[in-house]
Amino acid sequence: MSGTDLLAGSGWVTDGGLETDLIFHHGVDLPEFASFPLVEDRTGAALLERYYREYVVIALAAGAGVLLEAPTWRANPDWARLLGYDAAALDRVNQQAVALVRSALAQDAPARSLVSGAVGPRGDGYLAGGTDPDEAAEYHAAQVASFASAGADLVHAMTMTGTAEAIGVVRAARQVGLPVAISFTVETDGVLPDGTSLSGAVAAVEAAAPPDWYGVNCAHPTHLAHALDGGAWQQRLTFLRPNASTMSHAELDEMEVLDAGDLGLLTSSTSSIRSQVPSVSVVGGCCGTDSSHVAALWGVPAS
Repeated sequence: MSGTDLLAGSGWVTDGGLETDLIFHHGVDLPEFASFPLVEDRTGAALLERYYREYVVIALAAGAGVLLEAPTWRANPDWARLLGYDAAALDRVNQQAVALVRSALAQDAPARSLVSGAVGPRGDGYLAGGTDPDEAAEYHAAQVASFASAGADLVHAMTMTGTAEAIGVVRAARQVGLPVAISFTVETDGVLPDGTSLSGAVAAVEAAAPPDWYGVNCAHPTHLAHALDGGAWQQRLTFLRPNASTMSHAELDEMEVLDAGDLGLLTSSTSSIRSQVPSVSVVGGCCGTDSSHVAALWGVPAS
């Protein structure tokens, strides 16, 4: 099935800000902001399954499909090494993460249900990354291969801060035959952390290694609005996972309490983005959001 066909349908609910939800609402300690180690802990795995089931309920209420992202945003070699994972252990936990999400979809889920292998940046999600696409492809290849072995439906690289790493992830996904989405993050002015415009980033990746879909995550919709210029490139945007807060990345990095944002502003500004970019069909949340935010974005009661 082609990537285009995979996301056919009227819309897809995806999940929210997993890590901030776990830290601030459940009191979970996440060293290095990594949620993937929870997969191997019985209590942690049960908590993750409950988290994912909240979004299944939202999708059922909204009459939408559900696309859940594995808790693997930090599960790449550099971050995993800090947590004591070697290559074999990292392969194991990436595959287990996909299986856990699949388990959460095993009963009472919409007929349209997908599991995405989430790829995060090699470095910090708020700082510009490397400049060599081939190096990035080699770096991310092992994680993407783990997703393919585990039967993930697609790969979604989130919080991409520049074009080189995005191109590398696409190349890695193509090597194992998985559809792939690239979501960039933008600053308050709508520009990527490396100074590239969103339209320029899409154009550069399209020229080198086009993914199946693009998106934006970890930015408030009012920030994304600055990047929209009405160009045809906008119709390549499919994923939208906004932050709850209007703060900048630098401000959020300094926060010791959760900024859950203004829910009315989040829903109205997301609605405005979707009216300007009707190709957006996969909607969830990022930092500071939980299932109540995502339910509001889909116009259904929070569970």
